[in-house]
Amino acid sequence: MGRSALETSSIKAILFDFDGVLTTDKTGSLTTTRYLSQRTGIELSHVQSVFRRFNDDLTLGKTTHEQIWGRICAELGQTLSMVLLTEAFESTRFNSRMLALARALRSRYAVGIVTDNKKDRIDHLKMVHDLSSLFDPIAVSAEMGVGKDNPAIFLHVMQTLGVDARECIFIDNSRKNLVAPKALGIKTIHFDEEEQDFDALYAALKWHGVVLGEGEAAP
Repeated sequence: MGRSALETSSIKAILFDFDGVLTTDKTGSLTTTRYLSQRTGIELSHVQSVFRRFNDDLTLGKTTHEQIWGRICAELGQTLSMVLLTEAFESTRFNSRMLALARALRSRYAVGIVTDNKKDRIDHLKMVHDLSSLFDPIAVSAEMGVGKDNPAIFLHVMQTLGVDARECIFIDNSRKNLVAPKALGIKTIHFDEEEQDFDALYAALKWHGVVLGEGEAAP
């Protein structure tokens, strides 16, 4: 008797990007700045311009929102409570269908997150939504000091899981973020957050040998 697809598949870990894959907004910066603009009445383009100046340092863990909040408020022209920032984090809208897929896959595979993100934001969302009960590990650029353009963050995840590159799949909504993992030998899948083409995602996963149960591929 021939071996099943599960037995012949080499895939052991499936890694998800966060914003634009597990969430509905393309970036976390959009989620945060949109909420702050709506709550304060400050033009969105101005809020985005102010936050953009600090984005790289926040994403690579060189600073925190708390450390620069005074400067942000000064540039926005309003004294704002950091409670608003916490509320902005909590305004993150999750992609329920993607979470359901990750939850179903966890019964057969290691399921993790690799994200270019701010530590305080992900820490808060991990606490509020108990993300660690579903995703392990959760690799955040602000904790690692490198982003998804650096193989180091993927090597760290593979070492943590005890898997090889050929045994991993990484899903991201930005093609540029697939370059570094692909160079390592990780199988990559592009997911367009605007198209929300889950049929194409399921097909790509199956092509790489991932076993999907009937409920996992339901519309």
